Amino acid sequence: MKKLFLRGTTVAAILLGTTFACKESFLNVQPTGSLRTDNPLLYSKSSIDAALVSTYAQLNGRGFSRATSSFNWVRGSVSGGEANKGSNSGDAGGNSNFITFQRFELLPSNGDVNDKWRGMYEGISRANAVLRLLPNAGADVSAADKSRIEAEAKFLRAHYYFELKRSFNMVPYVDETLDYGTGIEKVANNVDIWPKIEADFKFAADNLPATQGAVGRANKWAATAYLAKTYLYQKKYTESKALFDQVIANGVTAGGKKYALVANYTDLFNAEKDNNEESVFAIQAAVNTGDVANSAQELDLNFPYNTGSNGPAGCCGFFAPSFELANSFRTANGLPLLDGSYNTGNNQLKNDQGIDSKTAFTPDAGPVDPRLDWSVGRRGIPYLDWQVHPGLDWIRDQGFAGPYSPKKFIFYRSQDKTLTDGSSWTDGYSAINYNIIRFADVLLMAAEAEIEVGSLETARTYINQVRTRAANPAYWVKLSGANAANYVINTYATAFASKEAARTAVQFERKLELSGEGHRFYDLVRWGNASTVLNAFLAYESQKLPVGYGGAKFTANKDEYMPIPLTQIDYQGRDVLKQNPGYN
Repeated sequence: MKKLFLRGTTVAAILLGTTFACKESFLNVQPTGSLRTDNPLLYSKSSIDAALVSTYAQLNGRGFSRATSSFNWVRGSVSGGEANKGSNSGDAGGNSNFITFQRFELLPSNGDVNDKWRGMYEGISRANAVLRLLPNAGADVSAADKSRIEAEAKFLRAHYYFELKRSFNMVPYVDETLDYGTGIEKVANNVDIWPKIEADFKFAADNLPATQGAVGRANKWAATAYLAKTYLYQKKYTESKALFDQVIANGVTAGGKKYALVANYTDLFNAEKDNNEESVFAIQAAVNTGDVANSAQELDLNFPYNTGSNGPAGCCGFFAPSFELANSFRTANGLPLLDGSYNTGNNQLKNDQGIDSKTAFTPDAGPVDPRLDWSVGRRGIPYLDWQVHPGLDWIRDQGFAGPYSPKKFIFYRSQDKTLTDGSSWTDGYSAINYNIIRFADVLLMAAEAEIEVGSLETARTYINQVRTRAANPAYWVKLSGANAANYVINTYATAFASKEAARTAVQFERKLELSGEGHRFYDLVRWGNASTVLNAFLAYESQKLPVGYGGAKFTANKDEYMPIPLTQIDYQGRDVLKQNPGYN
């Protein structure tokens, strides 16, 4: 069974007959859409599980904007310098807001910022609804069921709060004890919620089964990995390392497969290979279910533009990889250029910016990491099984977006109409899962923890495991039976000279391995180097794309977090919700 969560079930009110009398009590009307707790049908196993499935369904941000999803391609990757908004400068329909993420010009009135807030609290509300039902669960809900369901609900609640914490920092904490039946209570954002997030993940790790009856459900190891990640964000390296040790040694997928790196890197972004041994916890996507919201709906704009029958979807040119990211895959003696020289001279990747598709062009012949051509679509290199990327003909506006196309999370030609949903305006609604945590991510986070506790050799081993997978020539991109480019990659053969050298190596490895997967911005913030790295990026990229980046600046002690949405402040009151620094 591949996809469990096909329907975004909502917890709807069950309306009962009402007898009117000459009492004021009849004026107390249950709010529309709220959960009626006085109906015994709500407490059956099937009803409680439906409420839990609804909580999972919110992972892709359904019902809100494309910036709401737990994928975080807008905030994590566009703000992180891995890609720009793409398309052109005039694209409207709300998507023009995305340029404010790449330029660090977010305002409290930004609708996408408000949607991220609302979408995460929607997930929390659903989790809390499940937890309120459990104490009165029916006879068909066993003790084991109660324990598992509570643990899953708390895992999901912790995830949504984790998203809020790293997006907004100080946010209100609402749990199942608040009585929504009397109206929404106002809660201040004056308490750090990390301990609450830790507690929920720890409960989940202690009470979830090691394996689950259906893929997609969180298990013990997903919770353990997420708790370790939570510790890492707080620089609790000893605690983080201990948990990562357990996951690496003993962890299994929800379906019971031992965690490992898949042999073929591109299988991680192939719907036919979802829920593989590298998947720790993923957003489950499904198509042709009668509702495109069950698909990877948040990615529907992120395909090359104007591809016709020889390319995927045909729209809309969003999420274009940056010049800086493409350059980052340059290698020397098989290793990345950790000194930053990949952005200088001949180290910069040759590209077809400004060159018509009818004009001859030869791709870069220098040494590159093979992950480049599974991550970045570029002219002259096969674009999955569609065709060789033609360059300008597939780019909506090179002067705004640059010469590259996204390549991860793109469906194959052989999958069109079967693993995509063709019932709407685009075939871009695909069945590709997004791994919120995958095993390579675990190895690299574990490497960080090992470095900080002084185990540099263990960290090098973990980093080299990731690089060794990428170095298998059997899975490199081919053109006419030969390697499509000059792929040269090696492992780190000698010990790291210092903690600082090891940190540089693992941070760059995360950039290469996880590019375009929504992690980069949050990594830079937690490492404390966001201002330095992103202002250097903006200075470089603005030379290439002045329309999109000219004059942009990252402001330290402000742009690390999004503003508290003005709509929420107006609703709760300025005495309840305090705005983040720099946005007043």
